Amino acid sequence: MNVPDELFVPLEKDKKYAEAIVRPKLSYWQDAWQRLTKNKLALLGLVIIILLAVMALAGPLLVPYSYSDQSLLNANQPPSEEHWFGTDELGRDMFARTWYGARISLFIGLTAAIIDFIIGIIYGGISGYRGGRTDNVMMRIVEILYGLPYLLVVILLMVVMGPGLFTIIVALTATGWIGMARIVRGQVLQLKNYEYVLASRTLGGGTPWIIRKHLLPNTMGPIIVQMTLTVPSAIFAEAFLSFLGLGVQAPIASWGVMANDGLSTIISGHWWRLFFPAFFISLTMFAFNVLGDGLRDALDPRLRR
Repeated sequence: MNVPDELFVPLEKDKKYAEAIVRPKLSYWQDAWQRLTKNKLALLGLVIIILLAVMALAGPLLVPYSYSDQSLLNANQPPSEEHWFGTDELGRDMFARTWYGARISLFIGLTAAIIDFIIGIIYGGISGYRGGRTDNVMMRIVEILYGLPYLLVVILLMVVMGPGLFTIIVALTATGWIGMARIVRGQVLQLKNYEYVLASRTLGGGTPWIIRKHLLPNTMGPIIVQMTLTVPSAIFAEAFLSFLGLGVQAPIASWGVMANDGLSTIISGHWWRLFFPAFFISLTMFAFNVLGDGLRDALDPRLRR
């Protein structure tokens, strides 16, 4: 008996439809990366961050001037073919100083984020996992530190330790880890009663093992997002402190120092001295914030299909 070929058409369509709806097996991080790549604004932020990092390393090498070379004959020159970003009141090349300042600002931001990450996950992990009286005491300490005025802590550290790059990092991280610790504690409190954690504890797993192997890997999403938001906050805080004269000292350049120097000359028409550092501070904060928002959505397991 011959069956007409037309009867096989629906079957073939059903097969193609079934193949189309079959979802490939993806890990948590592969799925997060795919969702991140669909967020165009977050990808733009990632590209901007990469370009800023590359220019911070290679930018000062593109011009034949050092960030500290002075030439009073070329003081306050507007942007030109010789000096792409113009010069300051001492004739120093603004292009070289801008990208050298990017090194300082990005270094401070990344260092503060890493230190906050280390202290926060250790403190918050222990507090959330131990619970009870230990958690109460540790959280009361956090609340006391959180209530201290940030600027007062910075000024006291500046008086005791003296202004400088190391002091800025210490000042930013003295209370900056509190937010990370709270996030980790909340995640650990939620996860520590799950079945796989109880099974590991029953089999003899110690506290460091459970935190390192079971709890922290499942809290990495919120931790990574918090780190991406810590970097622009630290960069802005450094710029604010340098703007007040409490930051890095001359001849070292940072975006905050350059913005502080440029503000006093904006009335006299030397707009480029304020524009470039302020522009790159704003661009960096924008890039990290949109990347953090994109990572928050990409790493949210509730949005995984």
